[in-house]
Amino acid sequence: MHASRLRPQQRPAPLHPLALALGSALGLMAQQAQAADPVPVELNPVVITGSRVEEKSFDMPASVDVLTRQQITEGQARVNATEALAAVPGIVANNRQNYAQDLQISSRGFGARSAFGVRGVKLITDGIPATMPDGQGQAATFNLDMAERMEVLRGPYSAVYGNHAGGVIQLFTREPGERTSVEGSFAAGSYGTRKTDLNAEGRLDGLGYLIDVSRFDTDGYREHSAASREQVYSKITTRPTNDSKLSFIISGLRQHNTQDPLGLSWSAAKTDPKGVDSAALTYNTRKSIDHLQGGVNFEQRLGADTLQLTAYTGQRSVIQYQSIPKSVQTNPLHSGGIIDFDRSFYGIGARYIAVRELGGGKLTTTTGIDFDSSTDQRQGYENFIGSTLGVKGKLRRQESNSVQSIDPYIQTEWSKGDWAFTGGLRYSHVSFDVKDQYISGTNKDDSGSRSFSRTTPVLGVVYHLNPAINLYASAAKGFETPTLNEMFYSGSGGNFNLGLAPARSEHLEVGAKAFVGDNSRINLALFQIRTQDELVVDVATGGRTSYKNAGDTLRQGLELAFDTAWTRSLSSRFALSHLRAVYDGAFTSGTGASLKTIEDGKYIPGVPRTTFFSDLTWQVLPGVRAGVEGIYRSRMFVEDTNSANAAPGYAIANLRLSAEQRIGQWKLSEFARVDNLFDRNYIGSVVVGDTNSRYYEPAPGRNGLVGVSARYLW
Repeated sequence: MHASRLRPQQRPAPLHPLALALGSALGLMAQQAQAADPVPVELNPVVITGSRVEEKSFDMPASVDVLTRQQITEGQARVNATEALAAVPGIVANNRQNYAQDLQISSRGFGARSAFGVRGVKLITDGIPATMPDGQGQAATFNLDMAERMEVLRGPYSAVYGNHAGGVIQLFTREPGERTSVEGSFAAGSYGTRKTDLNAEGRLDGLGYLIDVSRFDTDGYREHSAASREQVYSKITTRPTNDSKLSFIISGLRQHNTQDPLGLSWSAAKTDPKGVDSAALTYNTRKSIDHLQGGVNFEQRLGADTLQLTAYTGQRSVIQYQSIPKSVQTNPLHSGGIIDFDRSFYGIGARYIAVRELGGGKLTTTTGIDFDSSTDQRQGYENFIGSTLGVKGKLRRQESNSVQSIDPYIQTEWSKGDWAFTGGLRYSHVSFDVKDQYISGTNKDDSGSRSFSRTTPVLGVVYHLNPAINLYASAAKGFETPTLNEMFYSGSGGNFNLGLAPARSEHLEVGAKAFVGDNSRINLALFQIRTQDELVVDVATGGRTSYKNAGDTLRQGLELAFDTAWTRSLSSRFALSHLRAVYDGAFTSGTGASLKTIEDGKYIPGVPRTTFFSDLTWQVLPGVRAGVEGIYRSRMFVEDTNSANAAPGYAIANLRLSAEQRIGQWKLSEFARVDNLFDRNYIGSVVVGDTNSRYYEPAPGRNGLVGVSARYLW
């Protein structure tokens, strides 16, 4: 058995003297900093997520928010997308303090049940999907060091991106600069957290290049939660002609022996939030990931029209040691306590954007097609050899799992005067194929295939009430197939549940967008989503979770965002969400003694009813900024009956301080931040429907981070 690294439970060292010292140093350095204008509030950014063409966010009949480079990187570790996504209404983004399971991200309640990774929300980086064709995505592949902006789309318009239901999160990395530069940065903080980053960019013989390498280490807030992550990213750009652009992108992630502390029971979370379930130590639960992908984007301007082509390919390898008891694996149908797979994936996309004059107005039509494919060579092993636990034992599962999707679509917008009308149609065909290569005794052949097809329309209208106010309405139908993970196990105890159906949803949204004076903007959205055949937990036993299609669900909500610059040196952002997400019809789950009835009106677990984010940023001195953040979330239920203890609501405050100096060819910057300033004890995320009632994942108490960087420009 591998020894587990255990750390004594120590509170983080007080940060007040450190913050004072750094603040004094920043003040002194600011005296030498070149004067700089305060960073303005971006009230009407250009977006492409939703319409697929450049358009002002104010003019879109959809809820779309843009996180700027400053919001993503300033005063942040740049490790997790949750650092910035907290500022977006309708999005619940949790850092689970468990890097073996990735982040927990949901949009309007979709994706909250995901046991690991991100599902129900489409993830894209530089036009290349970070979500596989079955709908499962990995936010850890986002490279935040190189981020230029992040666009977050919710509501009906996300239907034009195919197999998912909640929304789209698209990351855009920055373009290589005209001047050659090299930059290094280092950050360190509580719980042994360290982040080192080195990047270079410039232009050479007509080629722009951007290269970044980084390493992140943490001992973890909880016992048995240490992690190390290494990332590489490179982009090469060129312009073959004056009207074309070609980009090559390669990225990789290496994350080995990431410890998995599992969730905690209610009593354990209350008495020892930094603790770990004994099963995690007994079986040394851990996960290793190797991920490498490359892609190419090509864009050609043809007069007023545009042709865009994308192609990508990659490889992902994962081995995960689980805490499934040795005794459970005596069942001949059980697939063991270790998951081991190698995935190859690739895809291509093409779209043509035509701009014409029609009926005295402007008509923009986008026609495209996406093809995505992934194939897993998957094995399952026992997590023991004799009496030694937490090691790779006998083979218990071997198969090839393939998923392919092909999606043609068309989207058009016609605008004239005060009106703009949009419409879109996407046909999605997703096919699953399983080839079982482990057939032994009563372990039957689980080979099979299943395909799903769905046409998802979207309609929208915008009315320009006046130059400062836009009113809009939109409607769409969406669908969400089960992921491979949700099809892996059936309630009868065998492998693969090919009988699952996709969830189908109808989305309605009305909203208003308004400029208030010259320095403020308000976005308001009201929405309703009805879903049929929602996928829910059916049976959770023996360390395996199977799913079923429930009845209807209903989501009704409000999202409000307010951005303002109070003065040239003082700005704020407020984001409020209120969501009623319930089962709209009774259903049963489980079998035998575990059979239970989920009554009509029960809340969907993992979805807080109210979330609120506030931010106040102050330009203290030229080159020196301070900020305070407030976050509130109401309670979250943890399983479908709503009878287990809900994770209580909480409110926390964070502080940050950053400075920047330009001295000759050098650009220097420093930052410090304190999270959970008042040292609140709270549950940061929940594991929905956990087999052993280990639903709760406590968040850290007061913790801090400081960092420095230096950039030299030639």
